[in-house]
Amino acid sequence: MSLQRLRLYQLVSPALPVGAFSYAEGLEVLVQSGRLVDAAGVRAWLEAELLRGCLCLEAAALPRLIGLQASGDWPAVGDLDQWLLAQREAPELRAQLRQMGWSLQQLLADLGWPLPASAPRLAWTAAFAHAGRSLELDPPEVVEAYLHGWVANQLSAAVRLVPLGSTEAQRLLLGLGPLLAARGQELAAADPRHLWSGGVGAGIAQLGQGELYSRLFRS
Repeated sequence: MSLQRLRLYQLVSPALPVGAFSYAEGLEVLVQSGRLVDAAGVRAWLEAELLRGCLCLEAAALPRLIGLQASGDWPAVGDLDQWLLAQREAPELRAQLRQMGWSLQQLLADLGWPLPASAPRLAWTAAFAHAGRSLELDPPEVVEAYLHGWVANQLSAAVRLVPLGSTEAQRLLLGLGPLLAARGQELAAADPRHLWSGGVGAGIAQLGQGELYSRLFRS
């Protein structure tokens, strides 16, 4: 097994200390409102986001971010990073992306890959690109890992919210494999600024998180 592949596993490991377990990205709102109640609903939600959600813009931006970081064009990195944040309507979700990005950036610095002094603080997508570049991963694999990590985290939240059994969650993840592979290949070759996001329902659900009377997750 190659060192590169082992590093890829580390990047998508649930043990990565970035706080991803604290976030559900709108799932909690959908469950409490009764609009997401079973495995079929969870699968439909995940497929919609993989096909039309803002997640696609973020994944498509990864190769561009890796290239800009490699060339040292940090102003352009910061511009693209902020553009991606602006696509997210909910303040809780923007706070999530900033917190996870800053945590990953600090972790990488502690592991020996600090950013130069001229670099801005990175939100999640740009920090993930920095991780992929630091670990010497191929950009298409970084895109695929980004999508897989998002799906795995959503399923982890669904296990606690829907409720969804752990076995059923793994069945869903296996079933989504072909779509993940196809979208990873497509988005790795796409220009994020030429894509569109149709995740209106996701945006509304994420905006509703701050209005919940009680909640388990931060977004």
